[in-house]
Amino acid sequence: MTGLLQAWGRGNLEARDDVMPLVYKELRRCAAAYLRRERADHTLQPTALVHEAYMRLVGQERLAWQSRAHFYGIAAQMMRRILVDHARALHRGKRFDARLKVALDERIVAPPSPYCDVLLLDQALDELTAMDARQGQIVELRYFGGLSESEVAEVLTISRSTVTREWLIARGWLYRRVTTGQGQAPA
Repeated sequence: MTGLLQAWGRGNLEARDDVMPLVYKELRRCAAAYLRRERADHTLQPTALVHEAYMRLVGQERLAWQSRAHFYGIAAQMMRRILVDHARALHRGKRFDARLKVALDERIVAPPSPYCDVLLLDQALDELTAMDARQGQIVELRYFGGLSESEVAEVLTISRSTVTREWLIARGWLYRRVTTGQGQAPA
């Protein structure tokens, strides 16, 4: 796999075409995992997310792939951008119909939403990255890339224990930021 990725990086289009069957199942698993965190009525399907990410990856000019983990890291960034772009487009479309909805029966209380607000997470992740770039990369690779701690350590060339520690800190900060709107700089 790494050899094919490196050949693709050197411009070998046959190698690029040989990579897709090898990575499709894993990319689709990651896409399905992302979309499970979304609203139930989300209009983007895992297959469409994978295909859009692949089209963006194919459009990259002479990217020097380092390893399988590096490929999945870049794919994670692509999928994050696609989800954010999709959420922004949806949000823009709803701006003109932003009416306040009020329950007629005050005893009815809506349960908390089980989905992740991609725009809020994206904003929080950008803020985290501005404060601590490595923690931002770790979150992106773990959450959006579906990489294991060992794979993240390989991509970032740091120890697995560092990834574990930074992942816990970053998750805590993001949770506070997303749920309360507050977050102090991660340690």
